[in-house]
Amino acid sequence: MTKIESINDFVVRFANVNGSGSASANNLFAKAIFRAGVPVSPKNIFPSNIQGLPTWYEVRINERGFLGRRGGVDMAVAVNGQTLNKDYQDLLPGGYFIYDSSKDLPDDFLRDDITVMGIPFTMLCNDEFKNPKLRQLLKNIIYVGALAFLLDMDFSILTDSITKQFQKKPKLAEPNIKALELGYNYANEHYSDACKLSIRPSDSVGDGILLDGNSAIGLGAVYAGATVSGWYPITPSTSVVEAFDRYSKKFRVEEDTGRYKVAIIQAEDELAAIGIVIGAAWNGARAFTATSGPGISLMGEFLGLAYFAEIPVVLVNIQRAGPSTGMPTRTQQADVLSCAYASHGDTKNVLLFPCDPKECFEFSADAFDLAERLQTPIIIMSDLDLGMNDHLCDPLEWDDKRLYDRGKVLSTEDLDNLKEKWGRYLDVDGDGICYRTYPGTHPTKGAYFTRGTSHNEYSAYTEESSTYLAGMERLMVKWDTAKSLIPTPRIKMRDPENGVGVIFYGTTTHSTYEAISRFSKKGLKINSLRIRSFPFQREVVDFINSHNTIFIIEQNRDAQLRTLLMAEDSISPAKMQSILNYDGLPITANFITNKINNLLAADEQLVAEGKGGVA
Repeated sequence: MTKIESINDFVVRFANVNGSGSASANNLFAKAIFRAGVPVSPKNIFPSNIQGLPTWYEVRINERGFLGRRGGVDMAVAVNGQTLNKDYQDLLPGGYFIYDSSKDLPDDFLRDDITVMGIPFTMLCNDEFKNPKLRQLLKNIIYVGALAFLLDMDFSILTDSITKQFQKKPKLAEPNIKALELGYNYANEHYSDACKLSIRPSDSVGDGILLDGNSAIGLGAVYAGATVSGWYPITPSTSVVEAFDRYSKKFRVEEDTGRYKVAIIQAEDELAAIGIVIGAAWNGARAFTATSGPGISLMGEFLGLAYFAEIPVVLVNIQRAGPSTGMPTRTQQADVLSCAYASHGDTKNVLLFPCDPKECFEFSADAFDLAERLQTPIIIMSDLDLGMNDHLCDPLEWDDKRLYDRGKVLSTEDLDNLKEKWGRYLDVDGDGICYRTYPGTHPTKGAYFTRGTSHNEYSAYTEESSTYLAGMERLMVKWDTAKSLIPTPRIKMRDPENGVGVIFYGTTTHSTYEAISRFSKKGLKINSLRIRSFPFQREVVDFINSHNTIFIIEQNRDAQLRTLLMAEDSISPAKMQSILNYDGLPITANFITNKINNLLAADEQLVAEGKGGVA
């Protein structure tokens, strides 16, 4: 049998029981690799919030920094009897299967192409620790200690991490370190030369940080000056508001009173939550809400009001798989169309697509400027994978000289100096954006009543068709203006003569770049464009037009980005081939590579048959 042999480049999967306390142990393992300077990407894969059901924690380790899911498992740590057979069968040939040998493996576990290592985690724990409440938690720490030996990790990084974690309660550190030693010593005694995978100290991480996207968005909202959040709890968006609360308490506390200067209001539902945000924004506050897929449809009524009344609103959508009765703890990019055209029709919303926590932070801060400059809803399109998992990214940066862009807001002096009658919905600059006021700015001027589409340029009620038409056309002028303000796409032309390109966005980014790198090694240099916002700029159209075939990579069933490109920019459907992943798990580089290979092979066959193709 040939064993998988690798340094700083492999995948470890932990199979646990939800609610068993495994998360802290698995996180300890991942962060120890990070502290060793090795790029790492941990992903918590759990099909339900219900305690007792299976959960997996997959750790991608890659010296080159390819940290999307690769596909395949090199080492499995299987401590959940419910999934033992699946975890055994999923392991790649040459891989390593570690299990709790307090119970024997079933007789039908007969693979001869993997290395099986039994470690009696339960027995070791029960023999050493008498407190039943600690046993389950410490059993998880034991397998981390075993991995430390098997992977030749720096054991002191683990012990130092535990010491720091329990520095205020040092007595709790002692049993955790003892559990690490139990696992380490047992593996040393029984499997001294069994594993050919190893972690070697590196400086490949550089000054990178590990951070989850939801925390980055919450922090971005603090730096952007947000003071109001109306929200309703829904997985996986709840931690956005929790992060905003946490960072506000840290960075925005009044020195004299000890209070922090934000209002966080839990509403009775999603519709009420965004209603709170609209009211606060109309009054001049920077306000936002966060939701997941189902919340978008529930918020539609008020999103339409904000669009037509032209009130700045920031909405964070942490996309998940399925509606409220679907899979709330799985990930997808399935809300692209519903967000782009949210409400009852004739609306178009600006979307921002971050790909890592750094962009989550930056786009969160930028969203408030964009919302006030454009006087429209701005929707940040993250997802569960980006939002709830730790990702390696560059350090967050902020320019202390940066000023908030409040857009076209008239002051008391501005109102007094106006030569002509002010109209709330009057476009005087030709960019589709009108001038607004804050309530109470002037004792007699600048007041207006906010309503939906049935208003004229001076906010007076009307159902005159020509007035409605003029207003709708002005909004499209503003839509064109938005293209010059939102984040531009990231384009990499590896071979300008090559007729094959790929387009992707959000969390498809990391696995896509790895797949492209694999093709480059084989001599096929694929050009790429990462979309970062909607509406699409001219660069997107030019990129598509300059290639014979474009692969659109996305994580939903219905090719929503491809549909949006066809609808908005009249792109020929024949030119764009979809690569779609919608099983609720983050897309893998293997999946993308195989799909592109198959599509290219099919195209070559068409060429051979004289029926077209890209070759």
